[in-house]
Amino acid sequence: MTSHEMLLAHGPHEELCGGICALNFKVDKESDVPPYSQLRRAIIAARSDGTLAAGDRLPPMRTLATQTGLAVNTVAKAYKELEAAGAIETHGRAGSFVTALDATSHKAQLLTEKFIVAMRKLGYEDQQIHATVDHMLGLDRELSNKAQNPGSS
Repeated sequence: MTSHEMLLAHGPHEELCGGICALNFKVDKESDVPPYSQLRRAIIAARSDGTLAAGDRLPPMRTLATQTGLAVNTVAKAYKELEAAGAIETHGRAGSFVTALDATSHKAQLLTEKFIVAMRKLGYEDQQIHATVDHMLGLDRELSNKAQNPGSS
């Protein structure tokens, strides 16, 4: 198991833990990627590949923090970012649940994941990948504006 993978227990174990998915996530302490981001990425990957299904309940923050050896605030930051991205929903004391992916979002996530993997193989860091995407979006915007307003330069 790589540092970015996690095992998810379903079936009989799920009943034992009250319907909460058991996440065995290991932090890669040698990675330049912050632990909260590693956790966030692992949950998104599990959601994208179907390992985590819509409606699955994630472990409470304190439980996951204890299991992973992370601080509760680190897990909270990952959950907060996942919620902001629409990957999970939190329902107070009921917990945090995986949201459904529509077909377009799923396809977009898969394409984005392939792009990021390819960029990393080229040696790009996250900040460089962001800069490249921002630059390309800017160029696309300029081309669209020129196409809509051919007389203006």
